[in-house]
Amino acid sequence: MSIAHWPESERPREKLLARGAGALSDAELLAILLRTGVKGQTALDVGRSLLGRFGSLSALFAADAETVAGMPGLGVAKYTQLAAARELARRSLAEEMRQADALTSPQAVIDYLRLSIGHKPVEVFVALYLSAQNRVLAVEEVCQGTVSETRVYPREIVKRALAHNAAAVIVAHNHPSGVAEPSTADRMLTSTLKAALELVEIRLLDHLVISAAKASSLAERGWL
Repeated sequence: MSIAHWPESERPREKLLARGAGALSDAELLAILLRTGVKGQTALDVGRSLLGRFGSLSALFAADAETVAGMPGLGVAKYTQLAAARELARRSLAEEMRQADALTSPQAVIDYLRLSIGHKPVEVFVALYLSAQNRVLAVEEVCQGTVSETRVYPREIVKRALAHNAAAVIVAHNHPSGVAEPSTADRMLTSTLKAALELVEIRLLDHLVISAAKASSLAERGWL
């Protein structure tokens, strides 16, 4: 039976209008994005299948076009709809992060980074350059590495911080393994970078290790 023949209270679109988007499951929200199903499957069935295949929304949104578009019930058109929804979410989080104080609203920074780099297949190192009021001036990808490491040059971060007239910096990198536990190398890099920035009177506020599911703060652990 197609969704159109379901009771109105069970149809995802009608349920959203009546009760708000927060009342819908992940699969129901996906069904609204997908709009139509395939032969023998409603859009909700396809949504559930996608979540079962990828394990989570974040993993689904991080998948490349070839992987997603090749799955039954999708294709290029539906992949672009999902990609557009993900990018809108990332831009919304970027706006929220830029408008907030990065120290009093650290979750906004973490949410943005998890969506931006949490599911990258290789390590990516990014720097957030902050004003004296701890507002984000710019976010830049410093470098990319392999699945297990990336090479970072502190002098490049110092140079970019000066170019942005930044008063402080937050750095972050992802762990493709999914384990957001700082390594010994991460701690050593943090100490080196902190010392390099202090030479030009710029503060290193934090070093975040990001995965799709969580984040670890070296500052919170007293390692900064």
